[in-house]
Amino acid sequence: MTQFDHDSIRSLVHPGRVHRKVYTDPEIFTQEVERVFGCTWNYVGHQSQVPKPGDYFSTTVANRPVIMVRQSDGHIRVLHNRCAHRGAKVMAGRSGNAKLLRCCYHGWTYRTDGTLHSIPRPSGYAGTPVDTDHSTFGMPALNTECYRGFVFASLTDDAGGLEKFLAGAGKSLDNMVDRSPLGKLEVVGGCFRAMFRSNWKIYLENLHDGIHPLTVHQSSIAASKAQERKVAQRNGDAPPLALQIISANSQTFKQMEKLQVNCYRHGHSDMRGFRNPLSDNPAYLEYITALEKRHGRSKTTEILNTNIHNVCFYPNASAHPSYLQMRVITPVAVDRTLVEVWSFRLLGAPDELFHRTIVYANTVHSPSSMIKADDLESYRRVQDGLAEPGLEWISQHRGLDENESGESAGSALSEHYIRNQYRAWLSYMSAGAA
Repeated sequence: MTQFDHDSIRSLVHPGRVHRKVYTDPEIFTQEVERVFGCTWNYVGHQSQVPKPGDYFSTTVANRPVIMVRQSDGHIRVLHNRCAHRGAKVMAGRSGNAKLLRCCYHGWTYRTDGTLHSIPRPSGYAGTPVDTDHSTFGMPALNTECYRGFVFASLTDDAGGLEKFLAGAGKSLDNMVDRSPLGKLEVVGGCFRAMFRSNWKIYLENLHDGIHPLTVHQSSIAASKAQERKVAQRNGDAPPLALQIISANSQTFKQMEKLQVNCYRHGHSDMRGFRNPLSDNPAYLEYITALEKRHGRSKTTEILNTNIHNVCFYPNASAHPSYLQMRVITPVAVDRTLVEVWSFRLLGAPDELFHRTIVYANTVHSPSSMIKADDLESYRRVQDGLAEPGLEWISQHRGLDENESGESAGSALSEHYIRNQYRAWLSYMSAGAA
């Protein structure tokens, strides 16, 4: 029997603080996978990753292996990647194309919609449920919905509609797609993949934190500023994009305070941009012209001036709309989190814009980048510091307002978005414990 019933779960979250056990207790973690990730919509992938019938992409939802498969009629289904016979993982590869899905263990074979196609020596099952009711021996489909090309799946029938779940955060996905002159995105290449030595919530809590950059990233800021001075002295040109991206972390608290962070229901949030994605180079001006042909000048200005730095799709994804990145968060253990970062190309846009996306990915999201190493060290130190009893309560008091709701707004200096995440966490966790 669990030690965390309804009342004990609620006792872990107070206004402005949470108990350290939410980051360190293995039982809490197990229940999070079931009650939070297992009861929400999880981002799975993008439709461009499975462009043709039979194309598949394998990943996990709530730590269960799944595959996203394009059907012959063009629709996309997300299936449990598990054989109905002895439970083996059916498709071992990350991606590929298959007319049929065949288990390597005993050769049970499934259609791409998950229904059972054939089994070896079927006579051996005469008179058993396998013989009389094939429908119960397939690869079951998860609830699957697609929003503007982004595919989400849920293990439960109780998650509600995807668009309603995304709430205001869905506007960020609209903005990403609308940036394409053809109204389409595609995932290009592989992903950055890193295992973080910290609890999954620590990563999400850093997304909109405007206080930490001046402290955490001081070494990379100093190095970038020194290099910018050298560039200016040498030829007077603007510094390369990578240096501009790093230097943006040097903004003062006064500047960070001007950045708005919006909270939405279900734990979602977004943060206005503090890096300028606009440009005056010829390729970017060519891109603006192409975008105006699709949307008109006024709408194009609105799209490009919507500068969102981070958006959190609680609990398992985060996007950079302006620089076209998507991060997928997988909770592996109470102190281990897998993060994958994917890059998108705007169809119909000059190649130089995709180059900017890759520069941003390499500068910010590469595990070996100057920025990411600082963050990972901070996350690890938080996890290590909370491992043993002592300081039992973790402060989230910055900008505390007793009247906060799930649709509040504040600045990048407030921790209101973390408290919003815990309102959602508490709702999912305590409901499961009822």
